[in-house]
Amino acid sequence: MTRRGPTAEWVSAPRMGRMDSALTERLAPLVAPAAKLPGDVAARARRQITLPGFGESAQERLWAARVLVIGAGGLGSALVPYLAGAGVGRIGIIDDDVVERSNLHRQIVHGTADIGRRKVDSIAESVAAQTPHVTVDRLAVRLTSENALKLFADYDLVIDGSDNFPTRYLANDAAQLVGIPLVWGAILQYSGQIGVAWHAHGAGYRDLFPVPPDPDTVLDCATGGVLPGLCGTIGSLLATEAIKLITGIGEPLIGRVLLYDALTARTRELHINRDPAGAPVTELVDYALLCGVGPAASDAAPGAPQGIEIGAALAALRGGSAPRWIDVRSAVEHAERHVRGSELIPVADIEAGAVRVDGPALVYCERDPRSVRAAIALIAQGNTEVVFLRGGIEAFARVAPDLVERDA
Repeated sequence: MTRRGPTAEWVSAPRMGRMDSALTERLAPLVAPAAKLPGDVAARARRQITLPGFGESAQERLWAARVLVIGAGGLGSALVPYLAGAGVGRIGIIDDDVVERSNLHRQIVHGTADIGRRKVDSIAESVAAQTPHVTVDRLAVRLTSENALKLFADYDLVIDGSDNFPTRYLANDAAQLVGIPLVWGAILQYSGQIGVAWHAHGAGYRDLFPVPPDPDTVLDCATGGVLPGLCGTIGSLLATEAIKLITGIGEPLIGRVLLYDALTARTRELHINRDPAGAPVTELVDYALLCGVGPAASDAAPGAPQGIEIGAALAALRGGSAPRWIDVRSAVEHAERHVRGSELIPVADIEAGAVRVDGPALVYCERDPRSVRAAIALIAQGNTEVVFLRGGIEAFARVAPDLVERDA
């Protein structure tokens, strides 16, 4: 093992403050140097070996390093070539997606001829053309709670370039349990974020985002868009943070988050501490349920909430045999439109146990995610007669507009 042991989506109101004192200590290099650089590795890297404070030793550490990259999309396609060019000896790339035409404006390692091909194959071939001596592990699978620990244990460091909150929380927790650093980045529209989560040395992703954001409020690149060059900016920063950790140069972004606004060409920095009220990570969970997405998957889980289709719910409502209908959205949303006769109990109140709901109940939100969360909480509190409305009021209003009303 070359790894050194420990020595020490967009949501509002992150936990900020002074950096933990441990973060001011200089970290030792993550990876021990290789015995010898093979072939022309040193010749290729000559202009970084000559950097002040770098040298042959840092290059040997890069060659011995094993880095796992989550995602071969916008961030992955920008950062992987820089890792390979810098001389990282082994790069694992995990992505089960294929190249689509809409990817090409920002995912620069893929070309028109790659449409329909696995992204891991396309990016691996690009690396081989650039730096044929680098080993690339093509991991054409989806990262899950079942395979994450085994995958992470085979690498020194993980870089998360994913585009969704369930994967970000999964990556953070798995890296923490395995004991390796996580470099993470996120992009959307004209802005990006980057940070380093290493539990042995400071705050992690959960300290910045203790609770996943409401899925109804989260844009993704498909709907919100993303500026192509932003992928390159954040992707190159991700690669740089990984190189710093591996070689021990500079000050990594532990306990700090760098925010970049492309429209103003400005950056700012958030300092974060560990959350003293944060629950310890002891195991991997169902991250789709944690983040309030994937109701179909939640139906299959033991004790998970059951969904009811619009037609069945409507028939019960019109027939006078409907259960108690509960709107789990905000008061503002409820005032704008709600199912006639339903009562308002926000999901936060349900999850906090501030309100008790006994007996048959149907919960709904705008689409699905918050109602799934509410149903999960109610089941945990002992109510096994709760269901959630599939499609939420958005779907219901299209089918039965006469049963939707708004406050005067």
